[in-house]
Amino acid sequence: MNLKELLADIELLSLTGSDAVKITALGFDSRAAAPGMLFAALRGEHSDGHDYIGAAVEKGVSAILCETLPETLAEGVTCVQVPDSRRALGLIASAFYGHPSRNLALVGVTGTNGKTTTATLLYDLFRKLGYRAGLISTVVYKVDDKTYPATHTTPDPIRINELMARMVDTGCDYCFMEVSSHSIVQCRTAGLTFRGGIFSNITHDHLDYHGTFAEYIKAKKRFFDELPKEAFALVNIDDKNGRVMVQNTKAGIRTYSLKSASDLKCKIIETLPEGMLLNIDGREIWVKFLGGFNAYNLLAVYASAVLLGARPDEVLMALSRLEPVNGRFQTLRSATGVTAVVDYAHTPDALSNVLATIQEILPGDKKLYTVVGCGGNRDRTKRPVMARVAVENSSLAILTSDNPRKEKPEDILADMTAGLAAGTRCLTVVDRREAIRAAILTAAPGDIVLVAGKGHEDYQIIGETKYHFDDKEEVLNCFAVLK
Repeated sequence: MNLKELLADIELLSLTGSDAVKITALGFDSRAAAPGMLFAALRGEHSDGHDYIGAAVEKGVSAILCETLPETLAEGVTCVQVPDSRRALGLIASAFYGHPSRNLALVGVTGTNGKTTTATLLYDLFRKLGYRAGLISTVVYKVDDKTYPATHTTPDPIRINELMARMVDTGCDYCFMEVSSHSIVQCRTAGLTFRGGIFSNITHDHLDYHGTFAEYIKAKKRFFDELPKEAFALVNIDDKNGRVMVQNTKAGIRTYSLKSASDLKCKIIETLPEGMLLNIDGREIWVKFLGGFNAYNLLAVYASAVLLGARPDEVLMALSRLEPVNGRFQTLRSATGVTAVVDYAHTPDALSNVLATIQEILPGDKKLYTVVGCGGNRDRTKRPVMARVAVENSSLAILTSDNPRKEKPEDILADMTAGLAAGTRCLTVVDRREAIRAAILTAAPGDIVLVAGKGHEDYQIIGETKYHFDDKEEVLNCFAVLK
């Protein structure tokens, strides 16, 4: 495409050079710059793309997108100055790939907990209803039945639009994607046309990035502020910020709840180790999921599907056949009768919800062991809260490493235990493998071991190195010893 076409919806401060230049690729990493590319200079937390404009020009890029003009402009390279490079890149990426989101029923899911489960179950449900669909999630990206490794919860706008273009080419009708607070602030979803947005909940997380809880809420709300009037805004009003999310939205507001008056309601009728009997929208359904948090997720899936035009009876039938998402309350059982639950819970609220669900199914004379850690170089304020939640709701909590990254695991554990009263009984085991092993080998038949924090992740980051580590594999290795 020529540059003029790509700039049709862009607010320009200045344009130096020709807008007739042909653009064959988009990029924001100068190391991958090449002839024919439009290079976007993006300002980040740790680096500024404007510092690499010269390197991109040396590699032959055809155009530069920037907020601040370089001191010298290279001959033959068009320079486009805009107020916000990130937002402009989103709009340009959408145009470059032919505005693929306009040809999909695109639904975004945002909130602290439940995004992955809700988006994934929507993808699974519509596939069971006979449609082709795409998925962009923390765990994986999918284009109909093809799978691609996920790099971010919400990838960069170039990758998003490339994936959606593949979905359109493959004949997909729907796309379900997680929308993280980081991606909203960084305008990764700029230029996308959403058919609907879902708000699950908002709890303590990502304050290392947003600074304050108010700014975190503001980031989530911005997603709904920008939804078009043709879209739906589906919010959980049992969360006190549910109403806040839709205060300024132009979209059609719909509410869901387990506790309050709402457009769509769900009630847990019965809970067994194998699943739950729910009443959704006045109809009973058996599902292979456990916990109030999953009841919310399933209600959001049902409501979204109906808002997208699916028949309620067909949706309920499909819901009853859905399987839990990998690493989300995933249960494993040893030959000796010890049960392990692997879950991604990495916030205080998520951990509390999972522990409460386990307590519902735990036999009265049995014990609950919890293995949990906190990630390094992330929000430190939630560490003592996570430890308190684990200790207060377990027979024994074993505090350990998660992804320590560049922090010392011992320092992270010190932050966690700082929230505990003197004399509180818990164990601290730095090595995560040993912590899991200690919990499994200590547990007796009928006991439950929760391994929380990493879920689907199959790695551990120590320093800057990513090592293979899978909680599920570690649990199964320990179970083999118990035989």
